[in-house]
Amino acid sequence: MDRGIRATWYDLEADGKNEYLSWLHQVHLPEMLARPGYLWAAHVENVVSSEREARNQTRLAHVTDPSVPTGFQYLLLYGAPSPHVFVDPTPSELRAGLSGEDQKMLGRQLRARSCIFVEADRVEGPDGGRRGPGVTPGPIIQFGTFNINALENEAEMSAWYARSRLPLVKPQPGSVGARKLVSIDGWAKHAILCEFSSLKAAETNLADPSDWTRRVVGNLIHAPHSPTLGVRIWPPVQGG
Repeated sequence: MDRGIRATWYDLEADGKNEYLSWLHQVHLPEMLARPGYLWAAHVENVVSSEREARNQTRLAHVTDPSVPTGFQYLLLYGAPSPHVFVDPTPSELRAGLSGEDQKMLGRQLRARSCIFVEADRVEGPDGGRRGPGVTPGPIIQFGTFNINALENEAEMSAWYARSRLPLVKPQPGSVGARKLVSIDGWAKHAILCEFSSLKAAETNLADPSDWTRRVVGNLIHAPHSPTLGVRIWPPVQGG
């Protein structure tokens, strides 16, 4: 079971992007998957548009701390049986052991923000079969990362995920599944990772206008540009 997830959001300069992507997909990710405990890797190109940004900024509160990196064009994910796979060695220790060329290529990740998560709960959707290869996340990934605005609101948020949000996602057409996560490293303490078989399903199947939802969502402080929504570009989606 892949209960540990390491996630990195980052931006890329247009100059040299193709060279970096070729290296990442053809060299680095296969090498990472050869490491003990690494079950899967996924690279996601996020949907970046002024319309989506405006919607998110209007309805959600986002962190304003300038020390929190703001990258969001791409999302790099790894899965493991336990989050401790990603701290033995730690990310900085792992990077220090790479070749100079590999470190140079990783240095092209701009405004990178990372978290290491452990799964608190998950649901499987009707399109769970769209995962692959193996337990790699589905074709479309929406990833919300956030903290709570006050400690006294945290239990209600967790209850909402258990009783409302995860049960809402589970039966939706186009839903591959969803995972509620908490972090052992990184700015965001909480996260929700939703997987879909199409962008249309991701954009239409999560509406919930209830008062409870509005109250809970109003108590969240999101990471920059959260939630991100993107298309998995590696490994290639089977069947297009």
